[in-house]
Amino acid sequence: MNVLGIESSCDETSVALLSGEVLKANLISSQDFHTKYGGVVPELSSRAHLQIIIPLVKDALSKSQIKLNEIDVIAATAGPGLIGALLVGLTFAKGLAYSLNKPFVPVNHIEGHLFSGFLMEEKPEFPFLAIVVSGGHTLLLLVKSFTDIKKLGSTVDDAAGEAFDKVAKMLGLGYPGGPKIQKAAALGDKYKIDFPVAELKDFYNFSFSGLKTSVLRFIQKEYGEASKIPQTDLYDIAASFQHAVIRAILGKTHKALKNYAVNSISLVGGVAANKELRESLAELAGKQKKKIVIPSIEFCGDNAAMIAFRGSKLFEAGKTSGLQYSPFPGLSKQHFA
Repeated sequence: MNVLGIESSCDETSVALLSGEVLKANLISSQDFHTKYGGVVPELSSRAHLQIIIPLVKDALSKSQIKLNEIDVIAATAGPGLIGALLVGLTFAKGLAYSLNKPFVPVNHIEGHLFSGFLMEEKPEFPFLAIVVSGGHTLLLLVKSFTDIKKLGSTVDDAAGEAFDKVAKMLGLGYPGGPKIQKAAALGDKYKIDFPVAELKDFYNFSFSGLKTSVLRFIQKEYGEASKIPQTDLYDIAASFQHAVIRAILGKTHKALKNYAVNSISLVGGVAANKELRESLAELAGKQKKKIVIPSIEFCGDNAAMIAFRGSKLFEAGKTSGLQYSPFPGLSKQHFA
């Protein structure tokens, strides 16, 4: 079965072709111009998707040596994400499915990330504990099968990736914050400043807003403003902040491992590219004698390979959709209930 996957939820346009279990192509066009604005500009993102999506599909078909009429299923991200950006990929996918008379499968972007570990040679084993960490979401999920997913916890305010972006901005490091913080943190002392980790009544929920505010208050108290922070101190702040985020994630993961019998752990999402988080979670998994699967960097960020894979599994489960399916900008309470 040849599955065409399309991803356009934010500032990456991606097209992938999955033939059975073989990934034939996974092309990603990143909108780097957002850097100068300090964040993603939705209108500009939508226009960039419009310009590149057709050339990218043609390139993916050429690379995979699969003809358009040989595609069996078309899958596209339906949400969550920027509504204008989502509309580009979703509408294109619907139009293509209609013209080819092929099944159309809308894919939840978070579910794409959730199962991205299955793109690796070593795959998660059900049931597994998934930690989803991205710019917009931080989730702890118990995954029993491709269709049985239980939400244990989520963020009550800022997501981990969002906190990285905001703290990077405070420190004058620029956008995107995750790679900038990681680079600065590598030169600092993560034990220098003891930033607090929120403890919530809801056992598995996360909160990063207080941590973000603590960093801001520390900067204001010690230096007045970011421009006055000595370089070595800036590295220490970045390292200490990053360490606090990782402590929060590890703490919740450890609690879940105590209370749920799982065969493996999977760390997914954009923030899963963070080197220290990957190493720290691998160390925890080793101590708990659990298999751990973390996607390669290519599959941590937004990519169509994960959409194609998730689309293939939904299709196998009979979960196709009519062309009237609408995009959704955020997760509802029904998702991962």
